[in-house]
Amino acid sequence: MTQFRSLDDLDVTGRIVLVRGDLNVPVKDGLVTDSTRIDRLGPTLTELAGKGAKVVVMSHFGRPKGGPDVANSLRQVVAALERAVGRPVTFAEDCIGPRAKVAISRARPGDVILLENLRFHEGEEKNDRRFAMALAELGDIYVNDAFSCAHRAHASIEAVARLLPAAAGRLVQAELDALGRALEKPERPVAAVIGGAKISTKLELLGNLVRRVDRLVLGGGMANTFLFAQGVAVGKSLCEREMAGQAQRIAAVAKDSGCTLILPVDAVVATEFKAGAESQVVPVNAVPAEAMMLDIGPASVTLICKELAACKTVLWNGPLGAFEIAPFDQGTNAVARSVAKLTRDRVLLSVAGGGDTVAALGHAGVVGDFSYVSTAGGAFLEWLEGKELPGIAVLGWHGGRGGVRPSS
Repeated sequence: MTQFRSLDDLDVTGRIVLVRGDLNVPVKDGLVTDSTRIDRLGPTLTELAGKGAKVVVMSHFGRPKGGPDVANSLRQVVAALERAVGRPVTFAEDCIGPRAKVAISRARPGDVILLENLRFHEGEEKNDRRFAMALAELGDIYVNDAFSCAHRAHASIEAVARLLPAAAGRLVQAELDALGRALEKPERPVAAVIGGAKISTKLELLGNLVRRVDRLVLGGGMANTFLFAQGVAVGKSLCEREMAGQAQRIAAVAKDSGCTLILPVDAVVATEFKAGAESQVVPVNAVPAEAMMLDIGPASVTLICKELAACKTVLWNGPLGAFEIAPFDQGTNAVARSVAKLTRDRVLLSVAGGGDTVAALGHAGVVGDFSYVSTAGGAFLEWLEGKELPGIAVLGWHGGRGGVRPSS
């Protein structure tokens, strides 16, 4: 799947390598509370430093307004970055200009320098060429290892890649390899498990997938909307009644494309949404008028797991119920653990992504058992929607774009 330069194609000894990472991590009281993104960037930085490059890391952090401020300074992530690369990290007080240049000039081959927040300059989000040129002046080679930002046409993602020899880092390479194997050239049958609250936020995603996968499993609030579109009374369940027409059109496209649409056949319902609420399991066509569907039921779990067991590839985005609160986490947990076992048994290639998805799989205790779990969020979703990602396209790769589902 690799159609662009990677670290394997670079001679970086004695060179200054600008690495665009994603260090936009949660921080509380000046300390990083979740270093996952930093840890995933570590291998690329360590490899480049080990080959004798001066490694200059750039990233955005938060949403600063009107220039620099302490709360959005990347200085807060230095300690976490040092742990990830196993060596000291020099912090530069700016990402362009004299302070950045001095910090880099004082570094030796193998050193790592972290530049200050890119978003302290308005040219970053405007994809301003002059700002990109100021970044490019700092180095000899550009490496993009921020797949999570690749859907943004920002200066450090898109414009600078046109000004320097550019390559993908190990994290971007791993993401594209996993996503490519899951949807571009997958082993079939392919299933997509899509959950979440609303279909209105995932219309493009669903429209692309029904043309490209063999089975589409729906859960969560969006499944309620599809059931409502079929004439099922959903009580007080979360449901976008105004989207019934779109749900019907997606179902029609799925039928025409040979994609089997799999909806819940039973549900866990309650009259209130709170931990330990009294609940019962009912068929989806017998939901009490005063009740809400808050999870898929055991018969739905059995159906979904049977369908997925007959597949070779699974893409997952979104929980199948209100997994944050017991007992409404059981359906998502059961299906996730089934996919995890199939993956461990080498029956299935499983790729998942999206914020709620990662949290749900973590809740089920199976993140480490999936073939690949992406933390890319918006970029992961846009890739599934078939959109071209500016930060990847500029490297010469055009995978993930929409297309007709190949015949099985």
